Amino acid sequence: MDTKFTWHEQRTTTPDGVYRVLRTAILDGSVPPGEQLRETHIAADLGISRSPLREALTRLEEEGLVVKIPFKGSFVVEVSARDIAEIAAIRMLVEPYAAELSAATLRGPERPRLKQTIEELYRATDTNDIPASIDSHLRFHRLFYEFSGNAALQALWNGWENKLRLYFAIDHPTYNDLHEIAVEHERLAEHALEGDIDAFRREMESQFHNALRAQEVAIPGIHPHI
Repeated sequence: MDTKFTWHEQRTTTPDGVYRVLRTAILDGSVPPGEQLRETHIAADLGISRSPLREALTRLEEEGLVVKIPFKGSFVVEVSARDIAEIAAIRMLVEPYAAELSAATLRGPERPRLKQTIEELYRATDTNDIPASIDSHLRFHRLFYEFSGNAALQALWNGWENKLRLYFAIDHPTYNDLHEIAVEHERLAEHALEGDIDAFRREMESQFHNALRAQEVAIPGIHPHI
């Protein structure tokens, strides 16, 4: 059955407003990976013309959340178990190093930005705002790569981010208490700022184990011990 699209804010005919509606539906799991976004259906639900809808779909395609297939239509991008397992395995190796390289900057001039990101993650998880929690989750990890001073590490993260966004859209709703995501990431931040990279790595291992174990049902083939 097709998803029913509704406005979560004042109705608007702008592409940006339509983009937010569709993006929220994708990231909160209302529209699952692989499902087609039928233009006629969405336009009727939202009471809009095709023009802003197509602009919104193009923006989502640029963001990596939607793929357009000629003569078939627009579909939510699918993320495979293998994709996630491979990314997780590499992250376990390189993210502690990125945290080590970025620690001095995050302890110094970028400390307020790290603190703000954690606060945003708490706020999003405590209000059960799945899209906002995903955005904050990604911003948190991006900080380590961004301030590592290592272009190769930054390029790795940029290549992973869209797939991780889709994975988190499936992963976040599996938590019994979404607040725990913020608690886990505050611990990661503390370990990084203290320069305890071994503790940072152990915390990552624990988080990956829990998240991937929860994912076994949603994405068959992912195994927790990676």
